Amino acid sequence: MIPDHLTIQGMPLATVYTGMKDRNVADSTAKLSAAHVTIAGSGGLGTNIALALTRIGVGHLTLIDFDVVELSNLNRQQFKFSQVGMPKVVAMKQNLQEINPFVTVEAIQERVTRDNVYDLFHSADIIAEAFDNPAAKALLLDTASTVLPETPLVMGTGMAGVHSSNTIKTANPRPNLYIAGDGVSKGTEGLMAPRVMITAGHEANIITQLILGINDL
Repeated sequence: MIPDHLTIQGMPLATVYTGMKDRNVADSTAKLSAAHVTIAGSGGLGTNIALALTRIGVGHLTLIDFDVVELSNLNRQQFKFSQVGMPKVVAMKQNLQEINPFVTVEAIQERVTRDNVYDLFHSADIIAEAFDNPAAKALLLDTASTVLPETPLVMGTGMAGVHSSNTIKTANPRPNLYIAGDGVSKGTEGLMAPRVMITAGHEANIITQLILGINDL
């Protein structure tokens, strides 16, 4: 319950909160606001997943990435030119809080290793994998499957080039594992916003379904 006397930019806080949820799917707000999603990687996939989940009101996001914003990131990642050189997780936290001040965003500037997977991800309801590096993807899949087998893991693979949007799908190859992408295109083709954002949208949508208890791939 938000007190009536609190305001944000001159508007009652309660009015802002309910107004931002007005176009959400009916009866989704409570489950979304109670959810905690940890996103591994704040690049093309991670920043677009985080943006989507922030807009619909997922209550707690943890962002993990060791890197800083570079010029080459700006063609597909949700950063601004003014943020070049900033730690990615710090810059993205700033952007997300400007979009939705009701979401708790935790920024962790750290590289994911086999030794820290449990510590970084055990509190999450859902893990979103959003790495560029195939070896990092494999490391998280292998380790999380062992130390956190009951936590759903949503991954992305195959979003490069300018191929048909319709080749990007979401699969559920085994319990608690969901994979979005075309499964074949390689980053060496080049990565640009349209197909990266489509894949991120697939990841964000299956995360939303999991939070809401929907099974509809």
